[in-house]
Amino acid sequence: SPTERKHPMPEFSVPTHLHDWVKNHVSRYLESGGSDGHMWDSAIAGGPGPIPTLLLATSGRRTGQAHTVPLIYSKTEGGFVVIASRGGTPEHPDWYLNLVADPNVSIRVATDVHDATARTASPDERGALWQQMAEIYPPYNAYQARTEREIPVVILEPVQ
Repeated sequence: SPTERKHPMPEFSVPTHLHDWVKNHVSRYLESGGSDGHMWDSAIAGGPGPIPTLLLATSGRRTGQAHTVPLIYSKTEGGFVVIASRGGTPEHPDWYLNLVADPNVSIRVATDVHDATARTASPDERGALWQQMAEIYPPYNAYQARTEREIPVVILEPVQ
């Protein structure tokens, strides 16, 4: 069951603190209603070419303000899977820390928008889901190899 909301469900917005190419990606995604931006050319970051992305909106753990990030995803039973890699840096990404603090999130997958509950995959779930995501975006394996932290696998379950 969803946890009690600390804030209203977060709304989508163009991030101001991220790289220009990320801002442009989110802007295209939002302005087109999801018809443009869903497929991202991952070759810019060493990936295999066009792959699917979703937009994740979280509530800031300190401010309560909504934050939006584009993430590579895969479908899984009952939801979507994303990876909290932050390129293999030692720290978890802010969006992951935000959803740990408040798992009530909003997601846009192409033209579909959902309220969702986020959770970190259990150890039993992680291996197969990691492999599924690494097949879509092989650089995840290099990211895990360059950091001592276990990169979280996150499951986003739409609220019915």
